[in-house]
Amino acid sequence: METSSRGDAERGGSERAGVALFVDGPNVLRAEFDVDLDDVREAAEAEGRLVTTRLYLDEHATPGLIQAAEARGFEVVVTSGDVDVKLAVDAARFAAEERMATLAIASRDTDFKPVLETANGYGIRTLAIAPGEFGRSDALRNAASDSVTLDGDVRDEVDGGESTGSNGTDGGDEGNGTRGGADDGSDRHED
Repeated sequence: METSSRGDAERGGSERAGVALFVDGPNVLRAEFDVDLDDVREAAEAEGRLVTTRLYLDEHATPGLIQAAEARGFEVVVTSGDVDVKLAVDAARFAAEERMATLAIASRDTDFKPVLETANGYGIRTLAIAPGEFGRSDALRNAASDSVTLDGDVRDEVDGGESTGSNGTDGGDEGNGTRGGADDGSDRHED
């Protein structure tokens, strides 16, 4: 996992605590990225205690994906169309209410750049989690205080530690609905 940071000067000494994680399911859980929800959560947890973990999906999401995400502790939000608006509104509301110290958004969609900028304006630290090197949005990365790029089966810890397997196994995650493969053919935003 590749990380970058603007430094501690922007972090400030706020009384806010925890990390709010918002995952853009249609843009992260795609077969070409082979991303596991546990890896996304782990990247956010490296920044602090999670105060919310939400996975946003469209109406084409399979029941298996929804159940697997819920079993992993995600609150699943299913929208009747594009997830961008609901995720952006919820994340901006969290920022305005200062309900966390860090806002983490997992996506490759540049539509979330204004949300990261808004949170930064409230003095909230921001983290952009990219689903892979080819799924990374430079606009999101540049707007965020920090960024993490997940890279499939092998990742580095957020602090640059030893590489480990994505789930500690030989990749036998087929059929659980949380690793890639959520590409259902519906429209996706790309940058």
